[in-house]
This record gives sequence, structure tokens and C-alpha cells, in this order.
Amino acid sequence: MKSLKKILVTGGAGFIGSNFIRHALQTRPEWEIYNLDALTYAGNPNNLADLSPDQNPRHHFFHADIRDGKFLKNLFQKESFEGVFHFAAESHVDRSILEPEAFVETNVLGTFRLLEASLSQWEQTGRPKFKFVHISTDEVYGSLGPVGYFTETTPYDPSSPYSASKAGSDHLAKAYCKTYGLPLVVTNCSNNYGPYQFPEKLIPLMILNIIEKKPLPVYGDGKNIRDWLYVVDHCEALIRVFEDGRNGETYNIGGSAEYENIAVIHLLCELLDKRLQRGPGESSKNLIRMVKDRPGHDRRYAIDAGKIKSELGWAPRHGFEDGISQTIDWYLTHMAWVHAVRSGRYREWIEKNYDKRDQ
Repeated sequence: MKSLKKILVTGGAGFIGSNFIRHALQTRPEWEIYNLDALTYAGNPNNLADLSPDQNPRHHFFHADIRDGKFLKNLFQKESFEGVFHFAAESHVDRSILEPEAFVETNVLGTFRLLEASLSQWEQTGRPKFKFVHISTDEVYGSLGPVGYFTETTPYDPSSPYSASKAGSDHLAKAYCKTYGLPLVVTNCSNNYGPYQFPEKLIPLMILNIIEKKPLPVYGDGKNIRDWLYVVDHCEALIRVFEDGRNGETYNIGGSAEYENIAVIHLLCELLDKRLQRGPGESSKNLIRMVKDRPGHDRRYAIDAGKIKSELGWAPRHGFEDGISQTIDWYLTHMAWVHAVRSGRYREWIEKNYDKRDQ
């Protein structure tokens, strides 16, 4: 019997990581997933409820921190991984403004420790077939004007402690490839959305507030533009990069779906009002509240995904309205998951970031 390919996924209890593990187990039966997560505020064991050992023996969970170099060294020596997908990161801009040290600790130091463990295993085992996929964000590029797109050669210009820490981790990852030859690729993606996303992010926050008829806080004039990527499309792109991407390269992954924040919120209101059978006098758009803009708020992100499309043949399969509809339906049928996620810590975050900013 052919042995399974051992793959390490960091941050696999988070939003994108848990979606990735579920998708990889479904589409790559030859993979065995080792999932490492520290279970901080956005790491949620409920995201993995259907992946317990008795339900899927190809999924193994480790409650550990990527900053723990000793643990990583022992794990790599024991398992000898053929690939690493590095999702683990502190990832919310607003929190990085309030608590920047945690972002430097996890995103920079944690990535360093993971690279060290990967390099040690790869060298000690005779440099076998191996690849490290470092997953990053389009926010490292800064802000765009009304025209143009981020490409793989766009200079880095981070605006927040979050994006600065991710930029640092990107550079560190690329340095390990150039200096030591570690087989590695970097991906920079646009804004993800879909099932299991923590309710601090724009789309799930608005979905849940609409359902509960709570205010819909919108920063500034609401005209900040983002390129939206359905999480399953992102997962498919990452597998394609792992299997066929060229070592040392960067691949931008975008959804080709640019929308102003206010337009996204209007669409969510319309779709949910229809599902919830709210009449014209109950329009959820009446819940919209403009709040003071956050510091360093980038105006526009937009990714040119031409490289991954031309080299690897990947393109998103979900249009924005299709992906949004599937996301809404998931939240409507998983309110028990929502209630479990909404801890006191989450409510504290909402109070810090929105309640005192109403104009």
C-alpha cells in the first residue's frame, strides 16, 4: 500500500485554514493532514467538528504555537513532512492598531521558527521533494488609486502593523528560499469570504447584524474598494501552487470582484431581506450607520491574477453574488456555530472598535 503524503497546515482551525483542510481532504485522498493551531481568539475547534479522528483518520490536530521552536523541531523530525501550508497569523487590521506586539510575535517570529524547522528537516533528510507555501495578503502592497492593480512586482508599502508584520514574514520566507534554497512559494491573496469566517470581518459581521436587526457600522464614506475572493476558490489556487508553482516565485490570487464596501453591504441587505421575508418598510439598509474611519485605512485593493492564470491555469469558479449567496445560506443554517464563537472577548472587540466611533 502506498504511503500517504504528510502535509502540515498551520492555523488550520481558523477561517481559511479549516476550509483548506476540508477541501484538501475531499480532493486529495493521498494527503494526510497534520493541523497545528494555537487556538487563539480566531482559532475555533468547532470549525473542525466534522473532522474528528473517528470521522476522518487522515486529519490530525495539534494544539501548539508556531513560536514554540522545540515543539516544531520534534514534530518535523518525527513526521518528515512533504509540504507546509502556512496560514497561521494574527490577521485583523483593527486589532493590530490596538495590540501590535501580538502581530509581530506571531507573524514574524512564528514564521521564522517554522522556516527554521522546515529547513532543518529538508537538509537533514537529503533535500527530498518538499514545498513550503507561505500564505500572505494583498495588504502588504499598500493602497491603490482609482486605477491599476497589484502585481507580483508591486513594491511593498504596508499601512498598518498587521500588513507590516505580514510584509516582514514574506521577506523572511523569500530569504530562506534565496539563501538556503528551501523550496518555497509565496502567495498574496485578496479579501476572502465564506463559511466559518470569524464575525469580526466585514461580511459575516454584516450578515449577523442584519439577521439580528443591529446597526451596520460602515467606516468613513463606505467607498473603500476591495477585491473579493470566495474561500474555496482560494483553496483550489493554493493546491495548484503547491503542486505546480515554481520555487521562489510569488503568485497573486484574486477574485476579480471589486466592490465598494457600501455596495457589499447593500447587496447583503437585499439578499437577506428577501430570505427573511422582510417587507419594504423593514429594509435592512435603514440599519446602516456611518462611523469614524480607522487610522491608515487603505482606499483600494485590487489584484492582477494574470500570472497564476497563465502559468498554472487557475481562475476563480465562483462569481461574487454566487459566493455571497452561498455564504449567507451557510450562516443562516449554522447559527449554533455563531453563538459558540461569540465569546465575551469578541463582544469586547466590538465595543472597542465600533461602539464609541459613531458620529
